[in-house]
Amino acid sequence: MKKIFLHYRRTTWVLATIGLLFVLAVSADLAPVSDLPQSSAELGERLFMDPILSKDFTVSCSSCHQPEFAFADTMTFSMGINGVPTGRNTPTATYMNNHHVFFWDGRAQSLEEQASGPITHPHEMGLPLPEAIDRLTKHTDYRNAFLRIYHRPPDSMLLVKAIADFERTLAPYDSPYDRFLAGEDEALSESAKRGMLLFFKEQTCNNDPCHSGPDMGADSLVSLGIFSPTDRGLFELTKDSADIGKFKSVHLRNIAITAPYMHDGSKKTLHEVVRFYNTPANFTHENVHYDARTVTFQMTDQQVDDLVAFMESLTDQRYLHLLERPSQREGPEPSAD
Repeated sequence: MKKIFLHYRRTTWVLATIGLLFVLAVSADLAPVSDLPQSSAELGERLFMDPILSKDFTVSCSSCHQPEFAFADTMTFSMGINGVPTGRNTPTATYMNNHHVFFWDGRAQSLEEQASGPITHPHEMGLPLPEAIDRLTKHTDYRNAFLRIYHRPPDSMLLVKAIADFERTLAPYDSPYDRFLAGEDEALSESAKRGMLLFFKEQTCNNDPCHSGPDMGADSLVSLGIFSPTDRGLFELTKDSADIGKFKSVHLRNIAITAPYMHDGSKKTLHEVVRFYNTPANFTHENVHYDARTVTFQMTDQQVDDLVAFMESLTDQRYLHLLERPSQREGPEPSAD
């Protein structure tokens, strides 16, 4: 009887130990509730920063849309998986909440549709959505976060919703220009005020196909005068010759710190962009790939400086320190491709 009792005790102790180890192992895999995202936007931010959504776990959304540069990039073309450069310059992901045209060629009509594009693109993140969902489902923290926030396990609709909801938070409207509109007269320099009058009153940039609306972006697809036989813009989708050279006219919020500019990154500074459109010789009748409405002004050097000063005033508070760099007047030095 004594041997049976000792055997029972030993067996019980072993089973209890195994059970304790199992509980500890499971507990270690579960993030504390306080560490889980508490909202769809918080979950989207975590996903935005996580390379789990790229085929080889090397690239995240934030690799190209860098938070420190207004969710844009300083390179002409960002690098996707396998070190392959993207085909077009990375625009800012800020102030997307009021827009309905996305990507340079306008192929997406919602933030949710836009969010899936880089994930599945073979040269950007290269991950099919079913594979992305499988990864998130197997990842304890993400699975628990989806269940906590949406009361459902991860799926492709919720994945893009979370990222889109995060992007919708990137619009604080706290730039010097916004403070000026709120009654803080000294928020703008005299140069920026002159530039503001040029921008709005003289209709240099604030016309319908280009930079209208509260974010100075009309969501138009317009021939910008910059054309490459290897990238014909909207034409690549429609095959309509009328669409050759058409690209989205981007909004100007945080534009001063998102150099280089244009879909091909060919303009390195804001001064260079303004001078390009301020030079009639760039738009001769032989250059058919431009919209005449984009070339409506000729300015003095002082006016060019004033217009750039106004565009600098559209910079969010968190990025204003970037304007203080000595080289910023002519734009940040882009990284090598």
